[in-house]
Amino acid sequence: MLLTITTTHQPATDLGYLLHKNPARLQSVDIAYGQAHVFYPEATAERCTAALLLDIDPIALVRNHRGPAGEGFALEQYVNDRPYASSSFLSTALAKAFNTAMNGTCKDRPELPDVLLPLEATVAALPATSAEQFQRLFAPLGYEIEVEEHPLDPTVPQWGASRYHTLRLRHPALRLRDLLSHLYVLIPVLDRGDKHYWISQDEAEKLLRRGAEWLPGHPDREFITRRYLRFAEFVNPTLRRLLALDAEASDDAPEPESLTEATATAETATASAETAAKQNLHDLRLDRVADEIRQLGAKRVLDLGCGEGKLTRRLLKNGQIEHVLAMDVSWRELERAQQRLHVAEMPPRQRERLTLTQGSLLYHDPRLAGYDAAAVVEVIEHLDESRLAAFEEVVFARARPGAVLVTTPNADYNQRYETLSAGDFRHHDHRFEWTRAQFTAWAEGVAERHGYRVRLEPLGPEEEEVGAPSQLAVFEVG
Repeated sequence: MLLTITTTHQPATDLGYLLHKNPARLQSVDIAYGQAHVFYPEATAERCTAALLLDIDPIALVRNHRGPAGEGFALEQYVNDRPYASSSFLSTALAKAFNTAMNGTCKDRPELPDVLLPLEATVAALPATSAEQFQRLFAPLGYEIEVEEHPLDPTVPQWGASRYHTLRLRHPALRLRDLLSHLYVLIPVLDRGDKHYWISQDEAEKLLRRGAEWLPGHPDREFITRRYLRFAEFVNPTLRRLLALDAEASDDAPEPESLTEATATAETATASAETAAKQNLHDLRLDRVADEIRQLGAKRVLDLGCGEGKLTRRLLKNGQIEHVLAMDVSWRELERAQQRLHVAEMPPRQRERLTLTQGSLLYHDPRLAGYDAAAVVEVIEHLDESRLAAFEEVVFARARPGAVLVTTPNADYNQRYETLSAGDFRHHDHRFEWTRAQFTAWAEGVAERHGYRVRLEPLGPEEEEVGAPSQLAVFEVG
């Protein structure tokens, strides 16, 4: 990952004072899972360029559970773009290497942080769904934008373009700390990959601190906030605080007491209602699958792709179930499941009813044989479509439980989500999302190939044109 910042301010070497990094030598700082190196390819009175080079250790990412889960294909934990693509790692490096500059302080030249400089920034290998996203995010901040799209393989032009771009931003008069804050917030927003750290309330505070001066007035503040915080539970409170900052900055701002009420009601009408609906849908899905398993009379149940164990908890409350094998490809999720289920405090008899184990749905696993039912809740859309045949072989041909329950989002319904742009998926890790017709065709094909009968049901409130938000297929051995 490489970021360069250039100025032609006279003398241009003032950039070194602002960044608190001497142009005459290489300087390195340790960051999570690697090192950040700061050096100056050019440093004259007429033009000065500072470069931030980030060197990430991909093996350390896997050891510390900060890379992809590895479900998409066998070596995804080791072969991925995290060490090379500009992402939240680069934001972390910015904060670590240039913290004083981002805070707007300069001990030797205290007046310098407020000077408006001609600045140019170049970010290499920055992922985005389209070049238009750069315009959407950076143009309202006054930048002149140049984007270079990179092909998947220059030697095979028919493969087309990749999702990686080189971004060049130019601004005629900008404080350096503003440029750094813009990059700190917007680079993770562009990346659809996982942040490398757990998103907590602290992240909301960082967003408010780094974006306080510009984000409240940005026309896409809601999109930026949701992508930065990854739809976490504190998105709506953060949006309300941004709206309050925006209102306080305007000449006709209402009093703080009335502002709180106004922003709460306005935001509840859109984003808050949508987030609540998503949460309700998630609970509805789990409750429905647990009830279907109860009606099937299953005694031995597989929870495949169990995540943090929310469905497993529901299954263990069903006294007729003798054993649940909960499996996930991610150790992180299994650790959370162990904590949320309070496995360490379970009575011995209850503990015997549960097996938590790591495994992949793309490879034959003899431990999955001999079960009455298998639940695969919101899992298949996280697999590459090309690997669904392997998933089908593992679950339906080899493990062959008496019943299989599969849920997945209904892509027809996506137009009802105001925060989704056309072509966006509901989650950054989804590899596909199927319409009702596509899901029906796949389910009926699986049933026919493996001797199951299948029943398809909507999940959530139905609308005439788009159906329900999610969809369920219940396969039973015919």
